[in-house]
Amino acid sequence: MQIHFTNSLASASGCLCAMVPRDLPGLHNRFPMHADARNRPFQSIQTRPPALWGTLPASVVLGAQWGDEGKGKAIDQLAPHSDWAVRFQGGNNAGHTIVVGETTLKMHLLPSGITSRGCKLVLGCGMVIDPWVLDRELVEWAELTGERPEGERLFISERAAVILPFHRLYDSADKLVGTTGRGIGPAYRDRTERVGLRFVDVGKVAGNPDAVNSMSDRMNKQLDTVGVQDRIEPEQLQSELNWILERYSEAIQSTGPMLDDALSRGENVLLEGAQGAMLDIDQGTYPFVTSSVTCRANATHGAGIHPGHIDQCFGITKAYTTRVGNGPFPTELSLEEGPGKQMSVVGHEFGTTTGRPRRTGWLDLVALKESQRLNGYSGLVLTKLDVLGGLDPLKVCVSYELDGNRIDHIPASTDDLSRCQPVYEEHPGFPSLDVDEWIEMAAESRSGEGIASLPQTIRDYISLIEDHTGIPVVSVGVGPDRMASIASSGGPFDVDLSEATF
Repeated sequence: MQIHFTNSLASASGCLCAMVPRDLPGLHNRFPMHADARNRPFQSIQTRPPALWGTLPASVVLGAQWGDEGKGKAIDQLAPHSDWAVRFQGGNNAGHTIVVGETTLKMHLLPSGITSRGCKLVLGCGMVIDPWVLDRELVEWAELTGERPEGERLFISERAAVILPFHRLYDSADKLVGTTGRGIGPAYRDRTERVGLRFVDVGKVAGNPDAVNSMSDRMNKQLDTVGVQDRIEPEQLQSELNWILERYSEAIQSTGPMLDDALSRGENVLLEGAQGAMLDIDQGTYPFVTSSVTCRANATHGAGIHPGHIDQCFGITKAYTTRVGNGPFPTELSLEEGPGKQMSVVGHEFGTTTGRPRRTGWLDLVALKESQRLNGYSGLVLTKLDVLGGLDPLKVCVSYELDGNRIDHIPASTDDLSRCQPVYEEHPGFPSLDVDEWIEMAAESRSGEGIASLPQTIRDYISLIEDHTGIPVVSVGVGPDRMASIASSGGPFDVDLSEATF
């Protein structure tokens, strides 16, 4: 990674007045220069800066499309080489699936790094957490592995918001966006209105009957406004708060300082996003989005550390495109026939959280370039390439046509986006292979040249994606299993892969 500094600020007298790294005390200077560089002229953006001492040990894994891209598998592969895995936003509206041998893990709140026993886990301050869903996942994990990680290597940020039964009831009234109904949006809304409950506040509220009565009264009035007849009873709410406090008291911690201390010791932190860039509340296809910032800018903020720690950012994208829920989808195909049906059936395209069929379509490079603009990926992980086997030709959307004009960006208005027609480039297809053949190809790649060992037609498809987005593809997924990946030789995903032992 290169850090460039510009010298664009000057006083009226022409004297330079911008603060430069050497002006900062050593304790706060994240970009220390070599001693012989301290007297050099200030670096311009066109000039290569002095080399950094050491590395900044935080990496980010993000969804680069509309979610469901296969982030869980990528995180599972990186976790054995990380000291911490941190979820920084969202709640149990996310669903990460990891396939390890004969075991399939479906997680909604637990970080995907849980499969590596040496990796500590954090549910970050940017999350909204349903304590009952988390309890169910922890019980299932204990039944599978015998481990109870809460308070030992799983920690919940005291600043994270609590999803209560009220939030699920309120969310059930949604008829527009097509939410998961898990209470995510209402919990984030309560946080924004500064009436939400954080884990650090549970004990204080539980010990105050007046606060419990006031909270239940507010919730019931809000349920009335959306026509929900269920009631929140103060006694039941009191009991629920006491259970949360008892169940998670050992796990609730000041996780931001905990992670900052770990980074200061040079430990590696893996920041795990949920959903995808096109579902970002600010930058996505609003209003058909999630309720949090899903992009890189929120990765460190939602973990409670500063952005200067980030070393690498990986975007996860399918070799085609899918979307769950409502909203415009320019490259959408029919699920009843043709390529769209193959993507759905062969790719097992059903939501991990909702079970709803995912809408499918050709790869949308307009959306992918938009995702790159927002996140600055250092590498792409291309998943489910195997699903396209047997389709010929392959189509890739390179721009849109809107009211007779070619555009290369996603319009802010979803009305405009719904009128966009995809402009495609065609690419020769490649044969369909069975699971064992893909696994064998992946195994051979690890003892050879990685992605460069793939057949030329597949390499050409990958090159097309790289050329249009400007992002190197660092790993290719050719099946759901942990071992079914082909990484670029010497790249960040060129790591030892082995079957996990739980």
